Amino acid sequence: MSLSASPKSPPSSPPDQDPAARILAELHKVLQAAEPDGLKIRRLWVTQAYIRGTILATLLRNTIGPHVYSGPFRGMELTQAVMSGAYGPALTGLYEHELHATFERVIAHPYKNILNIGCAFGYYSVGLAQRMPDVKMHSFDIKPFEQQRCRDMAILNKVQDRVRIGGEFRGEDFASYASEETLVLMDIEGAEMNLLSPTRYEALARMDIIVELHDILVPGISKTVCERFAATHEIEIIHNKPTLFDFEAVTGPGVYMDPFDSLIITWESRDGPTPWGVMRARQRPGS
Repeated sequence: MSLSASPKSPPSSPPDQDPAARILAELHKVLQAAEPDGLKIRRLWVTQAYIRGTILATLLRNTIGPHVYSGPFRGMELTQAVMSGAYGPALTGLYEHELHATFERVIAHPYKNILNIGCAFGYYSVGLAQRMPDVKMHSFDIKPFEQQRCRDMAILNKVQDRVRIGGEFRGEDFASYASEETLVLMDIEGAEMNLLSPTRYEALARMDIIVELHDILVPGISKTVCERFAATHEIEIIHNKPTLFDFEAVTGPGVYMDPFDSLIITWESRDGPTPWGVMRARQRPGS
């Protein structure tokens, strides 16, 4: 799920508009839309949560600055282009918090290459490059806009010499990394069904893989991918879970924040289940 995920119709009101007026204006648009009531109810929630999340992220940034507050990539600086919309999960460091322990294990492993396929603005590419100075980070995204945002993030955080950025990654490209310890980190909105095939791309059999599985886009994809790698990998499925941000640790006990805001600022606006498959190869390169 992209960190820039937003409602189907992103809020369009002026950013300097009074927050309450902005929310009401956007909700009015939803109510007036020619859509089924069930869809309106969902979009009312999404729109309000998205705008509130944007407001909260801005308030937090004004307090702590542009650096990731916690998690494996604590201290990584976010560019101005990244800090738009509901960027609270990135700023708090709680984006995909379910994977924090997994990434600490990644950081401790002597990988030579990490293939970040679907890198978006570079949250993982830049964060891992900072934590793993000996790794070669290969970042791919089909969107030139995201390639540029990743490049800017790498420059800002002074890892541009180790974050290589490219466009589309094709299955045949896995073979180029087959001889070294390689991690595949993939988030490509359902296209993992085509790329993650060890029978078609044999190099995958000796690569570790962390993939976001988009059952909401391709029903049954989790089951299919796990079946493909059952013979070659140890597989763990990690499910989405809610989490809260501790505002009091930042603001101090004298400032009241609605407890619901602690959830909203970490909300990643997923439309449904997107579990992660964490797959460790039973055989390593050269074995």
